[in-house]
Amino acid sequence: MPKLTVLQLRQAKENCRLVDGGGLYFEITSSGLKRWLYRFRVGGKGNMFIIGHYPETSLEEARNAHRKAKALVKQGINPSQVRRKKREENSNREKTLRNEREQTFEFIALDWIMQQRGGWSKSHADSVVRSLKNNVFEGLGKRNIETITPPDVLEILRRIEERGSLEIARKVLQRMTAVFRYAIQTGRAMYNPASDMQGVLKSKPVKHMPAVFGDDLGSLLRDIAASEKIHLTTKLALQFTAHTACRSNEVRGARWSEINLDEREWHIPAERMKMKRPHIVPLSKQAVGILERAGVLFGVDGLVYPSVRDRNKPMSDNAMSKALRDMGYKGIATPHGFRASFSSAAYEKSGQPGEVIEKALAHEEKNKIKAAYNRAEYLEQRHALMDWWGWQLQIMEQGGEIVSEEQ
Repeated sequence: MPKLTVLQLRQAKENCRLVDGGGLYFEITSSGLKRWLYRFRVGGKGNMFIIGHYPETSLEEARNAHRKAKALVKQGINPSQVRRKKREENSNREKTLRNEREQTFEFIALDWIMQQRGGWSKSHADSVVRSLKNNVFEGLGKRNIETITPPDVLEILRRIEERGSLEIARKVLQRMTAVFRYAIQTGRAMYNPASDMQGVLKSKPVKHMPAVFGDDLGSLLRDIAASEKIHLTTKLALQFTAHTACRSNEVRGARWSEINLDEREWHIPAERMKMKRPHIVPLSKQAVGILERAGVLFGVDGLVYPSVRDRNKPMSDNAMSKALRDMGYKGIATPHGFRASFSSAAYEKSGQPGEVIEKALAHEEKNKIKAAYNRAEYLEQRHALMDWWGWQLQIMEQGGEIVSEEQ
């Protein structure tokens, strides 16, 4: 019986068919394809079975496969049909596994995130993925989403609460609810077990930023003005934060290109706002005075309140907070607390309606339908409001009563 050698296989040319014996052949086609063939007869009919391709299937492997196929032929079984049936079974098994995988909470959650990414910032999308991966996927990720029950969801939430992470528990519940809702919308679930969790989360005590009011605010303003412990840039930034009631990161990033002194307005671009919407801040005469002093000291190009070490960079996010701590106001006052001071005084004494005050604070309407119809900027009223606040702060800082703006 002829037997091929590895050397013969290597030296074989195109358009050849070499016999190994027992119906096993090595063939090289005109296109250069190298393959192993088994020619046999079953039921009186000639057939050909392609064992595999060379060199992926070696000579030894081809002979082993040939022996198995030959044993089937002796039983009257066509090896090609056996292979076809096995492939169908594998395909069906893979399809079943794929369907099962596509029904899992993790797969649907990641699919939901992919659908939402276009409307999210990268950092938010990463945060959503991380919160589900770290808190949900290990316990429920591989589960068929239709088998997940309210107690399963509650177990996840309680585990997070036990770590003391109440805010993360709230976000995880919110995101799980959205995933189940998406599963229902896409026909992969009939019920949202997270929707039954209303009221189940532990309440987190509200922790307000330290803030000062009334006479204490006046004392703080005087201490800032008189302090020799803090750099002048930081001092002016603190004063400007108090007069504008803006967030400290908005003040730190303020650029002269955003300031219109003629109109007495500061136009903050959307990318620097918490809600990612542009915001106009009316400037009181006192706020303009702070800006003019900063311009004389540091120039009117680039950042209004640059870092002491590098004028091309804003001051650090800790600079103003540290200044207040160094002045003895640790746990008493923070830069963000000026917003609370403004809000409290404005609601009690300014006479302006709440929507004007909220717009001044850059708070957005939570009712989306109401917000869609309410695009008013209340700019004229907010100019009046910030002028009133500027004089209030001057009165608090200097003491006494100011009769009019012209004094």
